[in-house]
Amino acid sequence: MSDTTTGGTARTPEFRMASGVIETLRQDLVTDAFAYRPLPLLETPGRLVRRLPEAIRRYFPWTHYAAVSVLAFFVMLLTASSQSGYLGDAGGFLMGLVAAAPVLMTLVRPVGAWWAAVAMTVVLAAFGGDGEWPWGPGGFVAYIAVMVLVALRTGPRVAAWMWTLTLALGFVLSVVFGSRFGTNLPAMAVVSAFALVVTSSIQIRRNARAEVSAQQEVTAVERDKRTLLEERTTIARELHDVVAHHMSVVAIQAEAAPYRVENPPPELEAAFVTIRENAVAALTELRRVLGVVRSADYEAPDAPQPTLASLDGLLANVREAGLSVEKTVTGAVRELPQGVELSAYRIIQEALSNTLRHAPGAAAAVEVSYVLGGLGIRVVNGAGTGDARPSPGAGHGITGMRERVAMLEGEMTAGTTGTGGYEVAVFIPVPGRPEAGRVAQEGAA
Repeated sequence: MSDTTTGGTARTPEFRMASGVIETLRQDLVTDAFAYRPLPLLETPGRLVRRLPEAIRRYFPWTHYAAVSVLAFFVMLLTASSQSGYLGDAGGFLMGLVAAAPVLMTLVRPVGAWWAAVAMTVVLAAFGGDGEWPWGPGGFVAYIAVMVLVALRTGPRVAAWMWTLTLALGFVLSVVFGSRFGTNLPAMAVVSAFALVVTSSIQIRRNARAEVSAQQEVTAVERDKRTLLEERTTIARELHDVVAHHMSVVAIQAEAAPYRVENPPPELEAAFVTIRENAVAALTELRRVLGVVRSADYEAPDAPQPTLASLDGLLANVREAGLSVEKTVTGAVRELPQGVELSAYRIIQEALSNTLRHAPGAAAAVEVSYVLGGLGIRVVNGAGTGDARPSPGAGHGITGMRERVAMLEGEMTAGTTGTGGYEVAVFIPVPGRPEAGRVAQEGAA
């Protein structure tokens, strides 16, 4: 493959390398150089700080800001004292402010602060007098401080760029101003290199510690997920071994029972068919639940969930089981949200199941009311006849109904009636559709 060309000239590897270096420099020190990046406040005080009074601990997050401000004040005093003999007190104070400004600027615009330090160096070199040059005592400390603070906020690559450009800056100033002053560029090169190496080591160690901490958090989360999945798999296996086994036995025995009796009555055959169908339906629902329990990424099958339109099938099923039940629907039947339809169906199903278990032989009534603000459900049964013994349950039926109603922000009451029966009353709010209201208003207009 040929090298990429521009204007008919092939780009050599050296040219591409130089272009990459320049692009890196532009990204690190030019692009968004003066972007607003305030220094984050401290969040976790140490053990010693926690023992301090509350009035002092309140200002602990601003410790870094206070430290940089104190450093800037020290730089201002040092620069003013070294320049006052040459420029006077006012000039020395002005030069002190010039030297302190880049230090303070590192708190909000770190990369821009380094460019301000470069400008500060040029200004102090132009107005400087006798002594060290181009960095006087205050300028020297200010420049080193700015490079360290910027390296702590950015990284080793920016530190390398700053050190390289600092050497270039000192060389250019020496050429421009000639040999009028002795230069302290070698001292700046050595001291800044040492300071930046130490700072970069701290930054690398801090980043490595943060990466290790993040990796440990990810590992802990994955470990918790794995433990949860293992527990769910164990539960699913136990459910399958116990419940599914017994339900399968019930289905098989119900299918084989009519063949063990010579000329069984039709009612008995129909009863065993109903038992088998209910057992098979329970096994199907159990498989869906086990699929959810076994895997966190389980996707429910595409089979439609029951709705109030399936209510007649549910009532026919419980009638075959021996429960006399009547249904009453009031209001204009309309399509409701899927969650409301499913929850209403399950609530009626659970209420009728409770009637079969706890009040055998009793009659039940189901009322479904479509009202303007939602859906009302009422399931009431009389007292049991005493011909059959009640079947004890786990006591989770009412709790499950209340959880479904609470999930839909509805209301539910459940309790015994004056005749010894039991009543479950539920109201599920269903917000109206504003589009339908606007269409109705426009039609009336």
